Amino acid sequence: MTRSFQTSGAPHMPPQTTVAKVMLQVLLALIPGVLAYVWFFGPGILVQITLATIFALLFESLMLRWRGRPLKPFINDYSAVVTAVLFALCIPPLAPWWISCVAMLFAIVFAKHLYGGLGQNVFNPAMVAYVVVLISFPQAMTSWLPPVALAEHSLGLADTFVTIFTGKVPVPGGWDAVTQATPLDTLKTGVDAGRMVPEIRNSPLFGDFGGRGWEWIANWFALGGIFLLFKRVINWQVPVAVIGSVLLLSLPFWLLDPDSNPFPLQHVFSGAIVLAAFFIATDPVSGCVSSRGRLIFGAGVGIITLVIRRWGGYPDGIAFAVLLMNMAAPLIDRYTRPRIYGE
Repeated sequence: MTRSFQTSGAPHMPPQTTVAKVMLQVLLALIPGVLAYVWFFGPGILVQITLATIFALLFESLMLRWRGRPLKPFINDYSAVVTAVLFALCIPPLAPWWISCVAMLFAIVFAKHLYGGLGQNVFNPAMVAYVVVLISFPQAMTSWLPPVALAEHSLGLADTFVTIFTGKVPVPGGWDAVTQATPLDTLKTGVDAGRMVPEIRNSPLFGDFGGRGWEWIANWFALGGIFLLFKRVINWQVPVAVIGSVLLLSLPFWLLDPDSNPFPLQHVFSGAIVLAAFFIATDPVSGCVSSRGRLIFGAGVGIITLVIRRWGGYPDGIAFAVLLMNMAAPLIDRYTRPRIYGE
């Protein structure tokens, strides 16, 4: 006598992880850095994250409809939300509301869906969005706030809303009263004008290593990145290569001429180096796959960033570095493939 058992099709084992789970872990790891950002620079970043997320989900829904794809599984994978949050962390807290709209149009429609959707994009969508609005609207993208402790006028949540949605700052003096150059911009402008780095760093805008406030934000992003490493969401090669290349390349310049070149940790703890090392350059889709490839990719991001900071027209340069290495990733993977077993 034979018995038949009802079985289902393969695979029979449930997946150990999902896109949604990974994206939620990334969002969780970003929380400490976001809270530090709010502490040092006010609530504007929360408004920018909300705006970018709304526009990202809107364009994601429209493109899924247009492509005839189901909404629920793709909206619920949180990939669009991660793109929105990473972009929002790269723009000034008081950027006009339409900046997020334009940026998410390019991130979701052009950089993601026109390449085939999730997993098919060649370039990091958040960095595509940032570079597009940075080049197109330089004035709006360079209106940065000083740390709250140094601000002449602190904006509450209500004033922040008014500024973002109307473009008018509701304090005496307008934009000039609430904005200030970033530490990287101050350093670059001062060095180009012939001033010495120690003299420039006497400004209260600077902290122990990087910019005041920015170095603590970097510390908390690093803590989130270590959490992702512990959970094996990202691999160690890219963060180590990005930060290591920045330190190793800037060290001899500082040793030879400390008056014209900042201490290596100044580079790491100012700008977006730490954020990029753990959360942006580690994108598995637009980055490299092989272990050696990841090391080369990360080193390339760090080196190009330093080149742009020293000789380019932008104080930071991390977004351009990531996009340039995105272009090189397929070629790097081709020449760093591990030897096939048996060959």
